[in-house]
Amino acid sequence: MTYNIAMFSDFFFPQPGGIESHIYQLSTKLIDRGHKVIIVTHAYKGRTGVRYLTNGLKVYHVPFLVIYRESTMPTVFSFFPIFRNIIIREQIDIVHGHASLSSFCHEAILHARTMGLRTVFTDHSLFGFADAASILTNKLLKFTLSDVDHVICVSHTCKENTVLRASLDPLMVSVIPNAVVAENFRPLSNNPRDGDQIPRGMLAPPPLLGPDDTITIVVISRLFYNKGTDLLIAAIPRILASHPNVRFIIAGSGPKAIDLEQMLERKVLQDRVELLGPVRHEEVRDIMVRGHIYLHPALTEAFGTVIVEAASCGLYVVTTRVGGIPEVLPQHMTTFAKPEEDDLVQATGKAIAALRSNRVRTDRFHDQVRMMYSWTDVARRTERVYDGISGAINEDEFYGYYPGEGWTATRARVRSFALIDRLKRYYGCGIWAGKLFCFCVVIDFLIYVFLELWFPRSNIDIARSWPRKPPAVDVIENNGMSRPRSSGSQRSRMSGRF
Repeated sequence: MTYNIAMFSDFFFPQPGGIESHIYQLSTKLIDRGHKVIIVTHAYKGRTGVRYLTNGLKVYHVPFLVIYRESTMPTVFSFFPIFRNIIIREQIDIVHGHASLSSFCHEAILHARTMGLRTVFTDHSLFGFADAASILTNKLLKFTLSDVDHVICVSHTCKENTVLRASLDPLMVSVIPNAVVAENFRPLSNNPRDGDQIPRGMLAPPPLLGPDDTITIVVISRLFYNKGTDLLIAAIPRILASHPNVRFIIAGSGPKAIDLEQMLERKVLQDRVELLGPVRHEEVRDIMVRGHIYLHPALTEAFGTVIVEAASCGLYVVTTRVGGIPEVLPQHMTTFAKPEEDDLVQATGKAIAALRSNRVRTDRFHDQVRMMYSWTDVARRTERVYDGISGAINEDEFYGYYPGEGWTATRARVRSFALIDRLKRYYGCGIWAGKLFCFCVVIDFLIYVFLELWFPRSNIDIARSWPRKPPAVDVIENNGMSRPRSSGSQRSRMSGRF
């Protein structure tokens, strides 16, 4: 089956980031598989209205007020008229929201369920349970996910976190990791544009590092507290003091940039630390290939796409053992540290020693990453989620059937659009919150009835769709031989969980 899909999130290009890249890459690969995909986000500076990107991807930039870190001000109901107009114009079947902190995402899922559309939510982040901001965010997530059809998480750690925060049935949550376009993150010796004519698979190993050769450590990150910038600021002077032939390249921007600059001035390290400031995503590869080690001192991370990009570029990765990071790369590509200053300095020293002794074959990383991660595979698995919530796959097979659970429990995972059933689900969200959520749903339903009566669908022009591509044929590689993957009913007999 093919679907008309709308991706909703506050976070999209031209802002760089993992969520933004995920939405774009997933959308283009779904288009390659024969689906129609549009993206709805807020207006960015210089970008308002409707834009077309590569592969016929249409983007709606809605002019809403941005209040913090590219997140729009929550309005709950004022977005509904625009939302309904876009949904009807584009004849959308499935609404797919991204990111827990996106107001557009939460409001879109609420309005989509009111309009009788199937919904999917992808969580890209980890949150705690103790501080006030996390408590409020978790309550908002509980409100949204009480009536969502399916949830996707980018790692198993992220799934556990989301299930606990929103009190979800684990069988309604699938794990589909991020990916990278490996061809865009090739090391110097694996990229024809660098003047190297060595054929793929016959790469010359990188030159051996001597005891006096300079090792460059690369950091590309938003300079925020949760990205471990304070940890980085404390560790850099100690690393440079212990290793005279080491230098840093740091790219990124954020509120912690001033603290980083002040540290460099105080320690007089400007000649050994190069600050590049904000960079575009297409510039990331050219920065990474200048280094030998990628340092990622995050305090919390659901996946960490940037470390996959770094490994694909042939960098040895030093990262903190937090969140879903240990699931991302095999151990021979990484050195892990606790999110503490002493351990991070020690782990970086181990990585430097490993490179100087030439125990790590970073020239093989690119081909290994290329085999591990593929956006085509991510799109195929996401498509199966769409098939499951739309009824193209048997419910017992998609949601999972276990003896003793019974037919009723399995059917309960299929969300009804009836208002009374929706109110029952929201009412169980808390003594006071449940009543508030029910009130919001009723108001949303009344607004929908008003819009249907006073602004009938017949007055909304249907947008002409970009010509669809023929559905892609999945290919399974087996010992160098390729054969087409069966689709349709045969695809539904694939394993139930991801």
